[in-house]
Amino acid sequence: MPRFIGEADYQHGSEESLGILMVNLGTPDDPSPKAVRRYLAEFLWDPRVIELPRPLWWLILHGVILRVRPRRSAEAYAKVWTDEGSPLMSWSLKQRKALQKELESALPAPVHVALGMRYGKPSIASALEELRAKNVRRLLVLPMYPQYSATTTATVFDAVSKALMHWRWIPELRFVGAFHDEPGYIAALAASVREHWASHGRGEHLLMSFHGVPRRYLLAGDPYHCQCQKTGRLVAEALFLKDSDWTLSFQSRVGREEWLRPYTDETLEAMGKAGVKRVDVICPGFSADCLETLEEIAMQNQELFAESGGGQLSYVPALNARRDHISFLAQLVLRHLQGWPEASPAWDREALQAECRDSAERAAASGA
Repeated sequence: MPRFIGEADYQHGSEESLGILMVNLGTPDDPSPKAVRRYLAEFLWDPRVIELPRPLWWLILHGVILRVRPRRSAEAYAKVWTDEGSPLMSWSLKQRKALQKELESALPAPVHVALGMRYGKPSIASALEELRAKNVRRLLVLPMYPQYSATTTATVFDAVSKALMHWRWIPELRFVGAFHDEPGYIAALAASVREHWASHGRGEHLLMSFHGVPRRYLLAGDPYHCQCQKTGRLVAEALFLKDSDWTLSFQSRVGREEWLRPYTDETLEAMGKAGVKRVDVICPGFSADCLETLEEIAMQNQELFAESGGGQLSYVPALNARRDHISFLAQLVLRHLQGWPEASPAWDREALQAECRDSAERAAASGA
């Protein structure tokens, strides 16, 4: 028989609570080849990330990629690693703490925000267990991916579902699918660009670089490309940019297969050859700075741009724990909580505790 979590520790009359599961991609435990290999093995084996027949992909992954890529990736991680760990983990922890504080001030009821990583630690399963220990009976899952893709958002749903398969009592569940065109998100992105221009001057062109996926995923019905395009258009409109002032591109491609175009590296190379002296780059698909923004864009692509004849590549940081970003996330969460008792102004803890006591007494009297 399957083993279910929480079989023996339920208590009648226990006070229920509300939980928010914040999820991002994940990171190795440290910038060593061994840790990176372990992380990449989990990440790249996900069938939603790499849609190839499993036997064929197993041979490629273990026979080639995991023999070569971990060392190169470890060197890249080492360039951006901090005393607090990886930038993605550091910023994610700050986002969790800030969102917790924001929701506590906005909700009449207690709320628990937990952080889980899709790959690596802390796992989604461990974050859910943290919430289960606090008797969370209503759960909102918040993937920190602004644009939906089967390669990102859908994998979070898979992992949550897999973990909950071992729970005897499943909480009420809601799931944020995307926020690529939310006014608060667009406003925060536009504000970050304006502030960057105010502090560092304005470049000749703004490049919005999103993480790429194979083109066949788009042709199969993945909405990611369209949502990236909409995000870019809305940010450009918020900044009053002309079509000639900005470009949208896709980064991080691997292998020989065609990915979403135009490619970021080829775009920057062409700009450099055209004599562009400064380009500003923002990555609106990343809610927190990470390897792809800090090492790939701000280091690798800066070097490529300069070698191609360009001047300065000025990277606009991700929204990270900006006040307007956290405020937007809190409002997004509050909207998705509508209808649940903890989001009601009429929520009364004393009345709830009295009801719990009555429930426990009735259960005891009935022999439960």
